[in-house]
Amino acid sequence: MVKFSYYGHAAFLLDDGTNRVLVDPFLTGNPTASIAANEAACDFILLTHAHGDHLGDAPSIAARTGAAIVAIPEVISVCEGQACAEIKSHPMNIGGSLDLPFGKVRMTFAQHSAGVAGGIACGFVIYIGGKVVYYSGDTALFSDMQLIGRKDAIDYAVLPIGDNYTMGLEDAAMAAQWLNASHVIPIHYDTWPIIAQEVNHYKEVTEAMTRARVNIVAPGETIEL
Repeated sequence: MVKFSYYGHAAFLLDDGTNRVLVDPFLTGNPTASIAANEAACDFILLTHAHGDHLGDAPSIAARTGAAIVAIPEVISVCEGQACAEIKSHPMNIGGSLDLPFGKVRMTFAQHSAGVAGGIACGFVIYIGGKVVYYSGDTALFSDMQLIGRKDAIDYAVLPIGDNYTMGLEDAAMAAQWLNASHVIPIHYDTWPIIAQEVNHYKEVTEAMTRARVNIVAPGETIEL
């Protein structure tokens, strides 16, 4: 069993009952955040890039909890520079896989700016609790999503739908189709007016053109995957 807890914007937690994996923990300054940074509990932190609305509170959470940060080396360097204490880390890069106590993560390409000089944005395929969760990170639609869907039988795709900075509704629906995901969880919308979206319309469009069921999860809500 795996629980998905949405903390708002692009921050969420995967919990298999033993290991807790926190992703892109932008909590301080996040108007939709359902918890405070000092309430976050985790064993691992996955970071897709170094923009403030994704890297967020990762350095302080890692220093406080002892959680290990998994990210590209440039992003880890940013975290080490911001942390108030020494932090654990697992540097990796695009195409690489890493075995962890809960299963495995593979770092995937994302079409987005990185927020740090010399860095690149990424996504993750996360094997946890018998489920395969693909988190695209901030990205445009790109054709290699079809390859990700061929390589992995994706149970849940966590996709941004907010437009302007990432995919919008139509492209995120096509992403779900190319990934051949069983379920989609939309994120990265309604945090600010510039990324306001009709999430129910996204659900209608995506379910009409794909096999996926769209799970709309509100900030502060937890579902079982």
